[in-house]
Amino acid sequence: MNIQFLGATGTVTGSKYLLSAGSSKILVDCGLFQGYKPLRLRNWEHLPLHPAELDAVVLTHAHLDHSGYLPLLVKNGFKGKIFCSEATFDLCKILLPDSGHLQEEEAGYANRHGFSKHSPALPLYSEADAVRALAFFSPVSFDTDFQVCEGLRARLLRAGHILGAAIVILKNGDTTITFSGDLGRPNDLIMLPPSIVEKTDYLVVESTYGNRRHDPADPAILLGKTIRETAERGGVTIIPSFAVGRAQAVLYAIHLLKENGDIPATLPIYLNSPMAVNATEIYHRHARDHRLDYVQCEAMFHTATIVNSVEESIALNKKQRPMVIVAASGMATGGRVLHHLKAFAPDPRNTVLFTGFQAGGTRGASMVAGADAIKIHGEYVPLRAQVRQIDNMSAHADADEILAWLSHFSAAPKQTFITHGEPPAADGLRKRIEEQLHWACRLPDYLESVELP
Repeated sequence: MNIQFLGATGTVTGSKYLLSAGSSKILVDCGLFQGYKPLRLRNWEHLPLHPAELDAVVLTHAHLDHSGYLPLLVKNGFKGKIFCSEATFDLCKILLPDSGHLQEEEAGYANRHGFSKHSPALPLYSEADAVRALAFFSPVSFDTDFQVCEGLRARLLRAGHILGAAIVILKNGDTTITFSGDLGRPNDLIMLPPSIVEKTDYLVVESTYGNRRHDPADPAILLGKTIRETAERGGVTIIPSFAVGRAQAVLYAIHLLKENGDIPATLPIYLNSPMAVNATEIYHRHARDHRLDYVQCEAMFHTATIVNSVEESIALNKKQRPMVIVAASGMATGGRVLHHLKAFAPDPRNTVLFTGFQAGGTRGASMVAGADAIKIHGEYVPLRAQVRQIDNMSAHADADEILAWLSHFSAAPKQTFITHGEPPAADGLRKRIEEQLHWACRLPDYLESVELP
């Protein structure tokens, strides 16, 4: 076998791994690059092979940095199957068309207001492209072997992280390679812990928090404190949130805070992400994949007032009263949250609260780093609102939790490839694995190709 790293090297985005075995070629993950402009420009570059040469794609989960390139892959000639868990397929039916729609919307906005350097500004792909890609999906059950293509079999195990997230185990003859995908946390509020893996010949492991430990304090305490203090000074709490996974965790935590009297029961909560609304409904259909029972799911669903139309979204910006707005996207890279930031970021009474990892080069990372202004739709918006981050609400395992997961292996893999992390995080995890487990580790470069004997 041979593996080539087409993304998630030196960055947490763009996950794509090209695996070749004999005449067969597959991708594990097919994600978009996000963050710094040089990374985003890679989305427009040609892959090192024609998509028609690929036999299949196997997805670890639905987040766009793992799935968002699929519509372009299909548009450019891919005709194989896309394997994933059943919940991942349900989420991709929401995420991918929404991604295409947002790209069309943002390109149109840029053309109308003339702030793009391109004339005309074009989307990477359209909503129609994304809908066409869905016809190639072939969902499979967890813990069941299936044939990917000639010479390659696979099995998906639960990874935690978000609904449907999978650890992918691929087998070529007697040789096994395991992809961790994004590992969840053992004590997540909603998701089940990652499944245990005991043996593999080769391992590709994520390192988003590879050099950090999550604060052991209850993240709900800081969430409640921030919302309560912002409301007391007459402000609005804006929570940029990933529509899949994070929005649901935030809403359930807010439900518990209200139930316990930690924030006012009458404080208005708004969910301004149609995609998040649809994703939330999927939790009922996949009850075996998370911790919540039917009543808890219903409580999560009904915590917020749903903002459906663009007109309702615009009207929120004119409300002058304490409230909480949860809106996509989680790193403030696009979506409806940008319009709320334009409206509320200049007011020091307000708070922008991030509840997850902020990749380098994103607006979220800039805001957390202390920027006094942020560029939105070609204009700089003053940032006088307070900016807070709750790192330990992340759905990613931290360094200790990754090491604990790795400790279940009965033998060292022949080689462990550390990906999906900023350079300090990836190298930090490498050092810990080498020093504590004495495994052979490697930080692959972008487009690097490695033979797997």
